Amino acid sequence: MNAEQITYLVFGIVLLLALVFDLGLLSKQTTQITMRKALTQTIFWVSLALAFFAFMWIEDGKVPALEYLSAYLMEWSLSIDNIFVFILIFSFFGLKEQYIPRVLLIGILMAIVFRVIFISVGIVLVERFAWLLYIFGALLLFTGIKMFTANADEEPNLEENKVYKFLRKVLPIMPIDGDGKFTIRANGKRYFTNMFVVVIMLATTDIVFALDSIPAVFAISQNRLVIYTSNIFAVLGLRSLFFLLKGAVNKFVYLQQGIAVVLVFIGLKMLVAYFDIHVPVALSLLVIVVCIAASIVYSISVANRDDNKQVDAGNDRELH
Repeated sequence: MNAEQITYLVFGIVLLLALVFDLGLLSKQTTQITMRKALTQTIFWVSLALAFFAFMWIEDGKVPALEYLSAYLMEWSLSIDNIFVFILIFSFFGLKEQYIPRVLLIGILMAIVFRVIFISVGIVLVERFAWLLYIFGALLLFTGIKMFTANADEEPNLEENKVYKFLRKVLPIMPIDGDGKFTIRANGKRYFTNMFVVVIMLATTDIVFALDSIPAVFAISQNRLVIYTSNIFAVLGLRSLFFLLKGAVNKFVYLQQGIAVVLVFIGLKMLVAYFDIHVPVALSLLVIVVCIAASIVYSISVANRDDNKQVDAGNDRELH
């Protein structure tokens, strides 16, 4: 076996054991996931991803390892943006807290399947039509600019969501959670519940995000091993990250701008390759880390400052 085959084998074994441990033993169907448990699971997945980075460095070399880490951080940061939409979906459909872990588990496993399909198709297309990379670059540049200038206070109107409207049109839906069931029978007729609708919404939402994130990974590397492993590790950490961040959505208001800058940078990186200008992978990694870290730190500092102002204003009102 060569180095790449060994890495694939190790990845498969680690992935299987991790799924059994985290998604199986630690997460029962209706167990409430506390902040402490979410933090433990997030550390578990991030540590596993970083340990795999170290293994790749030893087994496959410096460049593939740095590409993997860059791609993983890119996908991980986009996952945080994804989580904010998940929170809106759960709130809109009024899903009970006890059912969220199960729905997230199913949605994430579906997302992995879809991403493997998209990545496989993307790799074949890029190998046949190399000029598609420039299309990806232009798409990322446009998406980054649009994301940077978007109004962060504007929330998506899920009532007008095309997927939701399509489901209501073609399926008999009863707007209840059905005690955790995907379908229920009422008046002699089978109805789909909000549990079913939410799972579909989560899967399709991730597909939309994948249309941005997967081209971004192609800008970092065309190595199949790097693309598959970085995507899967980032997606698997989504569930624990959701429970860790769900109470702190307003703490990351400027993360979108940080991600937007990264997308613009990666889009430009793909486009300048046409002029035989190649950006080192170490520089790409540095830009990703600095932009994401700076946007998170700035977001938290602004949120804390606003919280302190509200506390001071409340104290002033009490004094008067």
